[in-house]
Amino acid sequence: SRHPVFERYIRILERAKYHCTYDTVNCAAYGVPQTRKRLVLIASRLGPIDMIKETRRPDRYATVRDTIRHLGRIGAGGVSASDPLHRASGMSSRNKRRIKSSVPGGTWRDWRTGIRAACHRRGAGRSYSSVYGRMEWDRPAPTVTTQFHGFGSGRFGHPSQARALSLREGAMLQTFPERYSFVPDGEEIHITRVARMIGNAVPVRLGAAIGRRIMSHLVRMGEA
Repeated sequence: SRHPVFERYIRILERAKYHCTYDTVNCAAYGVPQTRKRLVLIASRLGPIDMIKETRRPDRYATVRDTIRHLGRIGAGGVSASDPLHRASGMSSRNKRRIKSSVPGGTWRDWRTGIRAACHRRGAGRSYSSVYGRMEWDRPAPTVTTQFHGFGSGRFGHPSQARALSLREGAMLQTFPERYSFVPDGEEIHITRVARMIGNAVPVRLGAAIGRRIMSHLVRMGEA
């Protein structure tokens, strides 16, 4: 059911003579290689406006392999000589042992007992498996959050290398152009700061789909 705050927001828009349409969409249906779901609301005072149309069927969803497989190998804590944003956070020796024991799509339950985190051996932690995981090459990634650079923060382990995602990989999974720069040339790159920008962003292809829908609406209404 919808939240009362959202209901009130819709009423405010409608009292202001806006026509509203909204739905929860799967970003993968718009070419984003993530199983990221987001509420999209579009409103217009010109007339009724349709929700954005899906551009991909499930059998045509972009995958992790499609998106980042061609990027060069780097180690945990490493950085590419040709791309300063293709850099990964360092890892503790224990987390290196953990990721080497991880399989794409698996969980920490695949590890031997000696390297499991203490919180996973007791209470609710035993049922929480959505951390310390590797992505799968031939599926979309999970939602890229602001913590995607940390192996223990979700299923952000690289599918085949012993590290978490690099900044560049996270940005490309958010469908930023491969050479997009998040900091001015020559400025120091802070992984946590840049990862926050990437994770908080609207995936570029989802934003483009929304923009196309608004433009077609303006044309139909004779406003463009």
